[in-house]
Amino acid sequence: MKDTATQAAGTPGKFIAIEGVDGAGKGVQSRILLQALLQAGVNCILTREPGGAAGAEEIRNLLVTGEADKWDALTELLLINAARRNHLVHTIWPALAAGTWVISDRFADSSRAFQGFAGDLGLELVDDFHAKVTGNFNPELTLILDLEPEQSLARTRSRGGNEDRFEKKGLHYQQRVRDGFVFLAKRSPQSHVLINAAGTVEEVAVLVSQAVASRLLAAHSLAAVTKGAGAEQ
Repeated sequence: MKDTATQAAGTPGKFIAIEGVDGAGKGVQSRILLQALLQAGVNCILTREPGGAAGAEEIRNLLVTGEADKWDALTELLLINAARRNHLVHTIWPALAAGTWVISDRFADSSRAFQGFAGDLGLELVDDFHAKVTGNFNPELTLILDLEPEQSLARTRSRGGNEDRFEKKGLHYQQRVRDGFVFLAKRSPQSHVLINAAGTVEEVAVLVSQAVASRLLAAHSLAAVTKGAGAEQ
């Protein structure tokens, strides 16, 4: 396990996670970033958590549908780590080993924010699970889309669908999730960028593309990626 993670981390492929509270715009911004990178000539795929591989998608349905009290935080963490392992083995690590960039809509910081902070399990336990399941494998760059929980919940309610189990936990829970993400961004500024997600889709897309270009690409690629994000707006 550790050898696979180490090998993947040493390849030209880069791993980007996009995080944030439910309704912060992760899905939209992930798709825009994917198209911007592809237009800039970067071989890239988009995936998600929970999910991203056949087994992980089955676990996703258990986690994100149903009543809020369907699982406690520890059960959520167990299920998510099972899905994450499947996701890594079948999707993320093979792509990185082939030199492909990977964008994931959520990764391990969601476990830290949702189960560690909002679920009261604490970071130590969540990080211990992460170390055992992934060999301490982490993204090169994590972009956290920051949004007030009131606004994020309004967005999730307007989109409909049945993947709303975590939204059903309410405003206080989402506030604690947001606090967790802000803490994680401030704790690791070398690998995390906190992005104000309250603006328009276009404004946020430019901030995302600039963060990726400045952190992971050569200076000459900045204009290409930003232009790509603008073309997608």
